[in-house]
Amino acid sequence: MAGLNPPPDGTTVRRAALRIAPDDHGTPVLAFLVRRFTYHAESEWAGLLARSRLLVNGLPVIVANYALQTGDRLEYLPEEVAEPPVDTSWRILLEDDAGFLAVDKPGNLPCHPGGRYFHHTLWYQLRERRAATHLSLVNRLDRETSGLVLAALNSKTASAIQGQFARRTVRKSYLAVVEGVFPAAVPEAHGWMLTDTGCEVRKKRRFQPAEPGSVPPEPDAEWAETGFRAVRTAAGLSMVEVLPHTGRLHQIRATLQALGFPVVGDKLYGLDPLLFLRFRDGMLSNADHRRLRLPRQALHAWKLSLRHPATGLPLELEAPPPPDLLALVP
Repeated sequence: MAGLNPPPDGTTVRRAALRIAPDDHGTPVLAFLVRRFTYHAESEWAGLLARSRLLVNGLPVIVANYALQTGDRLEYLPEEVAEPPVDTSWRILLEDDAGFLAVDKPGNLPCHPGGRYFHHTLWYQLRERRAATHLSLVNRLDRETSGLVLAALNSKTASAIQGQFARRTVRKSYLAVVEGVFPAAVPEAHGWMLTDTGCEVRKKRRFQPAEPGSVPPEPDAEWAETGFRAVRTAAGLSMVEVLPHTGRLHQIRATLQALGFPVVGDKLYGLDPLLFLRFRDGMLSNADHRRLRLPRQALHAWKLSLRHPATGLPLELEAPPPPDLLALVP
């Protein structure tokens, strides 16, 4: 549902409400919920109705065939769910009158609400800190990836930055600590990002090297290009600067795994494909943790080069490498 209005206690994931439009006048409430909001099955919505978790105009509605009226306020009250702990040590590196913010995000902090996270997200915490009615995160990082995130406090600034990312005029640089001794010179990796059909984890992808101009091997294949530069090596690990020329989901991690240099701490694209399944089920052993070396993936969004959304002047942003990455390769 639209119109999220969460209480400030950090336990309830979402409280959502909407107004019934004329096109839905007379629709039974259960039929409306099942058709409009598919994240619950019909039996689940029926159970929530029976437990008075749906309100119409402030009063519980428990009759599945209650006919909604134009202008009714339908409100959903999910059961309270404690959100997992996160690292809240983010800091604002830049903020100006155009409503443009650059933030240094720590590892173990989701960018956007989703799943078990709402209050414990960078979006929510920034919005509360700035008392902002409109706040957009323009680029997004995985929960375990640290580094630069750009935000906008108004739609004009958000659109100006999003346009640069869409036109691929933003230059991005990441730092990764990988397993193995990374060669001093590695040619740019280019090829296709594909679904990893051989893995139990549905969201996992794989990188398949290919020559530019080659035919996509699958209908949903996405072209990916990534450059690399070895920074330093110590104790069998390497710090590598990564220059993604395209912005595909999991591009950096999947490409490094395909090259034989998985990111330290990466449970999905790391040394053992079963690590993620054990992590998901809360079954990581002490030996698994030692093998991972780090509680999160050693990937950091280091630098961004773009044009200022208001002035158009060149802008160079940098989030210093965090201590946990530096300690791996001193």
